[in-house]
Amino acid sequence: MDEIKKGMVVVWISFGVNIILFALKIWAGYVTESLALRADGWHTLSDCISTVIVMAGMQWSRKPADREHPFGHGRAETVAAIFVGFFLIMVSFEFGQEAAHRLVSHRGALYGKIGIIVMSISVVMKEILSQFSIRTGNKIKSDALIADGWHHRSDAISSLVILIGIFFSRKLWWMDGLLTAMLSFYLIYVSYKIIKNAVLPLLGEAVDEETIKKMKKIGKKIYGKDLHMHHFHIHKYGRHTEMTFHIVLPEKFTLKESTELTKKLFKEIKKETGIIATMHVDTKSKYVRKNLK
Repeated sequence: MDEIKKGMVVVWISFGVNIILFALKIWAGYVTESLALRADGWHTLSDCISTVIVMAGMQWSRKPADREHPFGHGRAETVAAIFVGFFLIMVSFEFGQEAAHRLVSHRGALYGKIGIIVMSISVVMKEILSQFSIRTGNKIKSDALIADGWHHRSDAISSLVILIGIFFSRKLWWMDGLLTAMLSFYLIYVSYKIIKNAVLPLLGEAVDEETIKKMKKIGKKIYGKDLHMHHFHIHKYGRHTEMTFHIVLPEKFTLKESTELTKKLFKEIKKETGIIATMHVDTKSKYVRKNLK
């Protein structure tokens, strides 16, 4: 099973579970007259919508490179993750308005056993989905699937908060409104994290130190000694990553020797990291002169 198919299996499972949980929460919300339960139900429905967006992004990202998109369509998943983040922001504002209305009107809720059972099921199922989505997303390097996993976790946490609040709701009429307001602020925070993580690669990121160390280690393995790698740049297109950097070779190296070395280095980097590397060769004297300035 290829990486996209693995991701799609996770997405379809998430979609089915979310539909069931959405129906349970909305039903329980109306039975108990709980705004927080209904708001959490709509949060779960937003998971369904975000999952559909993730599906579309993953399918689009499967399209091969073409003349107009020479590096493929991998960033479609990144765009999908941004849409998920903005959708969550809209949901959070809606919850905030409903929470304020409930607190002003002094309306409470009577959760009962129904609320406890439904929220307990939600906490367990959503955390399982979160773990499943995030781990698979990290494994196949899918930003959209990881974002969807955090969306699941936000639902698990909001359900847990409501579950805890249920035990205080009989004595505190304002608990339902307060829980809804807390959920609203939490969703804004989650949205910020999702959008930030998706936007940074589009704006351009510096190569992290761990990746640089790995590259230098591979270079030393191929060449036998330090290649003085420097001037690193990275460009991410979903699961496809391009990297450029400079290496330093002695002036006595012939063009044939340099080509053979860079070919070996290219293959080893791709094998160990999946990164497509483009290298610029500096002569040792040129590198020394440049760094003495």
